[in-house]
Amino acid sequence: MTSAAPLILPFEGKTPRIHESAWIAPGAVIIGDVEIGPDSSVWYGCVLRADVGGRIVIGARSNLQDGTVVHVEREVDTIIGDDVTAGHQALLHGTTIANGTLIGMKAACLSRSVIGAGSLVAAGAVVLEGANIPDRVLAAGVPAKVRRELTTEESAAFIPHAAGYVTLAKRQSPASAAVALGATLPRE
Repeated sequence: MTSAAPLILPFEGKTPRIHESAWIAPGAVIIGDVEIGPDSSVWYGCVLRADVGGRIVIGARSNLQDGTVVHVEREVDTIIGDDVTAGHQALLHGTTIANGTLIGMKAACLSRSVIGAGSLVAAGAVVLEGANIPDRVLAAGVPAKVRRELTTEESAAFIPHAAGYVTLAKRQSPASAAVALGATLPRE
């Protein structure tokens, strides 16, 4: 059973900062030093934990789809740029993900890895600790390896994909995020 609101918790004096236009699904858990940018969305069953010394920063118009887990390592932040899509059940742990990137379903990006702008990490791929994936490439496999460069058109397609999630989030119940954040909803 899913809670009627997300669980947003402070940790050791650090409270999540969520832009008023961001959407957080019921059942999502966000704890500690987390910042979520404008028009970003955190979907059902996601867990974002910044409770061991690092922080989580999510840019504008990014989406973390159902079941995604985002965590930090001591003194290692997780930074997610603008227009990023993290597919269902992705694991993002102490990683930096540049703008316009798509992380496939059940992919894992481990500590100190860097994913370049406009890249695609394939479903189920594991980007090993400390790996550096360049801009505009397809990385796939376990461990993830660069398979090929992406065309400009392929890479550009990730931006409208992220924009589609901005639209979908606006169609969800506005009460789920707003009430949990203490907002007063307008009467219709």
